[in-house]
Amino acid sequence: MSTTENSILGLKMPTDPRWADLASVSLEEILTDHAFCEQKAATQCITLIQRFPDKIELVNALSPIVTEEWGHFRMVWAEMKKRGYTLGRQRKDDYVNLLLQHTPKNVPGDEVLLHKLMICALIEARSCERFRLLSEGLEEDALRSFYYKFMISEAGHYRLFIELAEQYYPIEKVRAAWQQWLDIETQVLQLLAPRGDRMH
Repeated sequence: MSTTENSILGLKMPTDPRWADLASVSLEEILTDHAFCEQKAATQCITLIQRFPDKIELVNALSPIVTEEWGHFRMVWAEMKKRGYTLGRQRKDDYVNLLLQHTPKNVPGDEVLLHKLMICALIEARSCERFRLLSEGLEEDALRSFYYKFMISEAGHYRLFIELAEQYYPIEKVRAAWQQWLDIETQVLQLLAPRGDRMH
């Protein structure tokens, strides 16, 4: 992804170029991890709805995303079956776990949702960037098209989480929190070596 495209997403650190090369030779592993990422995305949206049922705009916005994310899992699983791959066990996501470790403690109760939305937006933005790399770097035309569609979807989800935050918090507060999380993500990425068997 170019510097301009990273800027559009807000990301401060581009993915290590070696990642796409590693992923291209670990296709079964990357598809398996991608499948579980889609499951987790659906689960996270359900969790937000369960925790904040009084936020009507959030419930309305995320309800269809649950269906979409599960549909994405089914798409990835169909691609895996077509290639004779098996799903295997869910893998630990060090990237997401390290982000979660930086969740601010002792924040006012009404700001808990803000940071949850920022983390979700960040994961979607990074996934979008990774899907773009796959859509450009994989050898198979069908897989490049496959991942281009996912890239477009993740870009929309990233914007949705930001827009939801802006419905519940002043724009200045959202922008400050977003910059804070972008800085945190840069620190997290510096701790992680590129792995071709993981989406993040």
